[in-house]
Amino acid sequence: MDTKCRIPFYIQWPLLLVGFYVLISMLSIGRPILLPLIYACILAILISPVVNYLEKKKINRGLAIASVLLLALMVIAAVLFLIVSQANLLIEAMPEFSKKLKVLLRHFAVWASGYFNVTVKEIESWFENEKIKFLKSSNLGIGNTLSTAGSVLATFFLTPVYIFMILFYQPHILVFFYKLFGSANESKVSEILGETKHVIRGYLVGLFLEFVIIAILNSLGLLWLEMKYAILLGIVGALLNVIPYIGGLLAIGVFATIALLTKTPIYVLYVLILYLVIQFVDNNYIVPKIVGSKVKLNALFSILAVMSGAALWGIPGMFLSIPLMAIFKLIADRIDPLQPWGYLLGDTMPPLIELKVKRFKSKS
Repeated sequence: MDTKCRIPFYIQWPLLLVGFYVLISMLSIGRPILLPLIYACILAILISPVVNYLEKKKINRGLAIASVLLLALMVIAAVLFLIVSQANLLIEAMPEFSKKLKVLLRHFAVWASGYFNVTVKEIESWFENEKIKFLKSSNLGIGNTLSTAGSVLATFFLTPVYIFMILFYQPHILVFFYKLFGSANESKVSEILGETKHVIRGYLVGLFLEFVIIAILNSLGLLWLEMKYAILLGIVGALLNVIPYIGGLLAIGVFATIALLTKTPIYVLYVLILYLVIQFVDNNYIVPKIVGSKVKLNALFSILAVMSGAALWGIPGMFLSIPLMAIFKLIADRIDPLQPWGYLLGDTMPPLIELKVKRFKSKS
């Protein structure tokens, strides 16, 4: 006789929704703690092979971790210095951009007045009102901006500390996982941990190589077009390209805006063609060969993950969304009750004939 207590679905689903709401609230509240910790875990997995190699060479574990972290921070500092030096040139040119923007808006108002039943003065008045509203909203958002900047600085300083601690206590943490799930599940735990490390390393290394190649292609293409701030735009475009699907739209918007403000309008078309060519090379050669299929997620849930990450944790959440969803899929594929969710997130498309056969069998 089946003595299991079955909860009706009209009770299960409200409980599930309440639990989901509580989880999202906890993730939002715990952002200052969770963000640097998640970054540290991912980066610790990435650099742990180098630390293990140095330790095999009879170097003290603490010294090996500190050496690798110092080298990584020096590389990051060099990249940030390059970006800041280029950004200063862009900031200095802001007054010139403002004048050019006013001229463009004037031309647009004259053009629009010829096709629509409005005067140039009415259009310019509308632009001025929108400008005032934007400035007011910007002033209201200064507090949020300072709060976000403080959170970014806290993440930047805490992440290296967490990385050092995670790598130093790595054997201790691994033993904890084996004890937590018991000796009966030791092989499955080893498999999940090993594949998680493999997926994260492969994905991040491939992503870094893609970033470098796209930054070089963007910069060379913009230099060939004699665009100003080509190196800065190349790096920013490559950085935005890391965000799946959405980043490309943001990048082309930045390129087109700078082209419009620094060159003649025809250069917007040139920049668009350049970006489309680079995206074609990226999607058909760089991603399949370098990034590969390390993260097998379908486009629908990749976009949903990026948007959800942005809503929950802002820009850092957009970058973390794909690796975190890939880890969840990896775990779901190996736990029986979660396997349907792992299949839903994957990019395996069943043949149409197979679906028709299943429908026919279910009807019969």
